Amino acid sequence: MPRVFVADKLENVGLELLHQAGLEVDYRPGLRGEELRRALQQAEGMIVRSGTRVTAELLERPGQLRAIVRAGVGVDNIDVAAATRRGIVVMNTPGGNTVSTAEHTWALILALVRHIPAADASVRAGQWDRQRFVGTQLAGKTLGVVGVGRIGREVVRRALAFDMKVLAYDPFLTAERAAQLGIEAASSLQVLLPQCDIVTLHVPLMEQTRHLIGAREMSLMKRGAFLINCARGGLVDESALIEALQSGQLAGAALDVFSEEPPRADWPLLKLPNVVLTPHLGASTVEAQTSVAREAAQLIIDFLVKGLVQSAVNMATLEAAELREVRWYLDLARRLGLLLAQMSRGAVRRAVLTYRGEVAQRNTRLITAAFAAGLLEPYLADSVNIVNAELLARERQIELVEQISSLRGDFSTLIRAEVETEQGTLSAAGTLFGKQYLRVVQLGQFHLDAYLDGILMIFQHRDAPGLIGFIGTVLGRHRVNIAQMNVGRVRPGGDAVAILNLDSLPPEEALAEVRQHPLISSIHVVKLPPPGEMPSWLG
Repeated sequence: MPRVFVADKLENVGLELLHQAGLEVDYRPGLRGEELRRALQQAEGMIVRSGTRVTAELLERPGQLRAIVRAGVGVDNIDVAAATRRGIVVMNTPGGNTVSTAEHTWALILALVRHIPAADASVRAGQWDRQRFVGTQLAGKTLGVVGVGRIGREVVRRALAFDMKVLAYDPFLTAERAAQLGIEAASSLQVLLPQCDIVTLHVPLMEQTRHLIGAREMSLMKRGAFLINCARGGLVDESALIEALQSGQLAGAALDVFSEEPPRADWPLLKLPNVVLTPHLGASTVEAQTSVAREAAQLIIDFLVKGLVQSAVNMATLEAAELREVRWYLDLARRLGLLLAQMSRGAVRRAVLTYRGEVAQRNTRLITAAFAAGLLEPYLADSVNIVNAELLARERQIELVEQISSLRGDFSTLIRAEVETEQGTLSAAGTLFGKQYLRVVQLGQFHLDAYLDGILMIFQHRDAPGLIGFIGTVLGRHRVNIAQMNVGRVRPGGDAVAILNLDSLPPEEALAEVRQHPLISSIHVVKLPPPGEMPSWLG
């Protein structure tokens, strides 16, 4: 009988499900130190909330542990990389607190625009000052929603009930999907911010989104606008927020999450009158707690009893032999996804994967999932992998299509990916040289042979003498070394594309100088993993 260690408080509905499934339940919330380590080592599955920190040290000797389920969305309290190295699956419950968090967002919006906390305190102090608390009506105002995932969509639904205009920005939100939701899609955050009376954030925290709203972004917002963050601390530059509130650039802000939780007692934001603060209460409802408890229990039951992996954030369960056979194809597909994600413009509608030669005999569904993971990775948190990539793509209305051909063509194996966005179509094809050398051999109509790793500078241009020398001179002046260079062209003097593999990121000043050349039509800087570096979900 598999044993499950429940390390944090869990609602009874979850515990009952575990017992009904015939699992041995070790329910001892609050353990620390050596007691926690022993309990973990004696269990095959573990359920945690936010209270227990599952560190790399704790996982050094994991004993029988095979799976950890976080009863909640964020896995900040779990060292996912350490779990992956130990072969431990980490899962979360992304749907359980969706409605509660959306409702809390609206609670903060209403509290902020109608001065509810300050007015309540005033009445309790024996005052009756109605003029001081004149608020802002929501009907007719424009709400900016940054991130239209599960929670963002629920926020949108409620905004429409308030008779608000909704403008949303999400890298995967097409105009058609926005129309279905009854809202308008913004092409960028910079386009959205100046048009909105209220801006609310619903995106994950990662390298690309840290300080997503900083001093520059706040300066783009309407003077007197409001900012709401119920997503993750760190999305907002809190020092810049304090300045914007003090200067009157923003009329107010409401935060449920903070860069440091709990915030320091001397934090200046605590003393500002035009701020509403709550202690990370987005999921703190009876219904949400019940929902995540039920979902967490079912995830661990499905894994231990049926061998199913769902909502995994770090890895897929593959047999070792199958993994050895396809790992390089998975890596190639993921890198093609990363490449096209960073080169494409506009929301992605459709991706077509064509497999030729040896790869067509493999598990192409896994390979397509790896491509989807790469396509989504620059915009989502590190949790995207071949387990959940197809689901995440479907949720964003991205159609994934496979085409298979056993014909070898010019290469023994070829993966061609075509991505269709609102602004056009872009394609790339890759192959394996030998057993492990990854190459991009086609980009759009151009054939070439470029390394698919590290920092790529890709530019389209007219083929003419001296252009490559000009770019080399510019990069050299800025201390950027060119490791490799490949050029593809249709005919001499016609359109061409070049891929430079660089040893370091070129500074913006160098890119600006290159863009000024009359023969260059576009430049992309793409960041790919170093050669041989596999994603964490491949172990």
